[in-house]
Amino acid sequence: MNPAEDNVGLTDLLDAGVHFGHQTRRWNPKMRPYIFGERNGIHIIDLRKTLDRLNLACDAVRRVVLKGEKVLFLSTKRQLRQVIEEEAERCGALYVTERWLGGMLTNFQTIRRQIRRMKELARGQEENAFEFYTKKERLLLERERVKLEKYFIGLRDMVRLPGAVFVVDARREIIGVREAHRLGIPVIAIADTNVDPSLIDYPIPGNDDAIRSVSLIAGRISETIRIARREVPDEQLRRQAELGATTYSTETGEKTADAREFRPRPRKRRPRPEAIAQVRKAGEGDGAPKRSRRRKPASESKGKSEAAS
Repeated sequence: MNPAEDNVGLTDLLDAGVHFGHQTRRWNPKMRPYIFGERNGIHIIDLRKTLDRLNLACDAVRRVVLKGEKVLFLSTKRQLRQVIEEEAERCGALYVTERWLGGMLTNFQTIRRQIRRMKELARGQEENAFEFYTKKERLLLERERVKLEKYFIGLRDMVRLPGAVFVVDARREIIGVREAHRLGIPVIAIADTNVDPSLIDYPIPGNDDAIRSVSLIAGRISETIRIARREVPDEQLRRQAELGATTYSTETGEKTADAREFRPRPRKRRPRPEAIAQVRKAGEGDGAPKRSRRRKPASESKGKSEAAS
């Protein structure tokens, strides 16, 4: 049974082990309102509050999707990589499961250029556009493509900042959480007992280490996105697809409106020496006239010296 198919209940949360927190000595006091008790040195999370917060988070995700915006799934834990990628792909969301590169949100213009480059290399390889390159050049391009896809394959459809970020471990992904908080992007996160919930807009108290727990909560978020996408008008989806079109390729020469929207600012060039000389000459002419002494040619001065002798 896929837990995302039906509404999640307290029994589902209990069976998935969502109530298990961290050791009592590793807790964050700000998570006290969400803790039910303690057992064998481990905090037990109140599942009634977890269910309530999960419903609030799903409502927030639904509002974001209805605006035509995307949700970004963020989790760099190795054991959760497959779960996050599958749920994000299932609902058409963005995802980051490798290392979070600083500036993925705050320096979005640079990240978008990297995504464009990744698309160009992938399209060039599909169209066999590099067949006339040398073997070394093809090898370098292949290495560049593999490296870009490692970090940006989940962001290939991101043409603008996401409308919300779903984080599995807010303490581990603190850089991404702070970037989203700085840009005013809502953060939805699974908050274990060692997490600071004040940095999260929609905290979901729960176990952020167990695969079953994360799969249950991520599946509910993913299913909410899928249902909300069906309610988005077709015209809005068409415009969103147009924004996701490729911009320009040096291999195929394609160009769309997105490339015209973000034109690079023209670089200021240094004036030529002749122009600088004219400006200086004009400035000298404004003051008192100066007598310029013309240097006589060497042949003329030599002739006068011979006549004098």
